[in-house]
Amino acid sequence: MILVGNQRGGARDLARHLLKDENERVVVHDMRGFASNDLLSALQESQAISRGTNCKQHLFSLSLNPPADADASEADFEDAVSRVEQALGLSKQPRAIVFHEKEGTDDQIRRHAHAVWCRIDVENMKAVQLSFTHTKLQSVARDLYRDHGWKMPRGFVRHEERDPRNFTLAEWQQCKRAKRDPAKTKEIFQDACG
Repeated sequence: MILVGNQRGGARDLARHLLKDENERVVVHDMRGFASNDLLSALQESQAISRGTNCKQHLFSLSLNPPADADASEADFEDAVSRVEQALGLSKQPRAIVFHEKEGTDDQIRRHAHAVWCRIDVENMKAVQLSFTHTKLQSVARDLYRDHGWKMPRGFVRHEERDPRNFTLAEWQQCKRAKRDPAKTKEIFQDACG
């Protein structure tokens, strides 16, 4: 399962993104630790609490994408989220899980998930320190591939073998706004530079 996470602020923007109707189906699967019952209010609650601290990026947002040929169950996603929060020290923090179902380029409906944690430890009124998140997420992802028997991407086995056409989230979003295929755009730039 590919895991991509980052610290961020912007509670309202994140909630709007997670609830966006560009997906075939959006389900707020689980919320824990928030006083609020809906996603927007819960993330705004996190933002309000963060104002009692110096923390600007009070949320940790995670995207979970299983391999295209995998049939990941809700339990598989919940297990992945649990492993990530253990690895990052977010187990006691308020959290929401949102499922998205979206039509892929092959016209198949695929499910992926997002998890969002409030980083503010309300007892101490400070943010949970997150260090080496990329490395920790890569380790959890490798374990998930092994445990499920999924074919591991070459770049996970050897960093040198990763696909140079992979793009960052920012590049993908920029292509999406420009209504261009991110993979083809990246390939054009790779061909031009190579």
